[in-house]
Amino acid sequence: MTRWTEAGKNVDGTTYDARFAAMAASGIDVHGEASFCAALVPAPARVLDAGCGTGRVAIRLAELGYECVGVDVDEPMLAQARRRAPEQAWLLADLAGLDLAPHGLPGPYDLVVAAGNVLPLVAAGTEASVLVALAAHLRAGGRLVAGFGLDAAHLPLDEAPFGLDDYDAWCQGAGLELEHRFAGWDGQPYAGDGYAVSVHRRAYTGGMSRSEP
Repeated sequence: MTRWTEAGKNVDGTTYDARFAAMAASGIDVHGEASFCAALVPAPARVLDAGCGTGRVAIRLAELGYECVGVDVDEPMLAQARRRAPEQAWLLADLAGLDLAPHGLPGPYDLVVAAGNVLPLVAAGTEASVLVALAAHLRAGGRLVAGFGLDAAHLPLDEAPFGLDDYDAWCQGAGLELEHRFAGWDGQPYAGDGYAVSVHRRAYTGGMSRSEP
């Protein structure tokens, strides 16, 4: 069972989407994550939305010209994503040990995005395995972008299950190098806040040059 199993047990996909629709109607930008990703990698690029929920980020990126695949462990949330964008690829799967090849979606991907506290909500003890699986779907030089809370004020949990030092160590073990860290999806510098957006890059191997895009 993932931590989301408990934290999200009362979350309905339709209600979840309605909250963001209301925010958008009030003038709030609800596409900060997609805009952040688009600034990192130009379209058309292949993007894996890991823990996609109702598909808000993947759908927006597809509208901007990206080829997107969404994966989530919550079937009701995925059902909402399928209703909103039936032409896109949505897969029910746990991120720990994720393998898209049997589903005809092997990648490699230019970008993997995990927005909305995905990493703190995976099953306890699987964090390192999740990062290995996500890194395996990136091309050399491809990026993993993850935003998540670091305290109870920024999480649907009583406390943060891990910190940035743990996260960076797991990323390093998966062959991912820290490239940038921000305080949010607006790109403000990180200064020890309770939320962080981290950009890690899959290391180049063999004869590949870092000058390659």
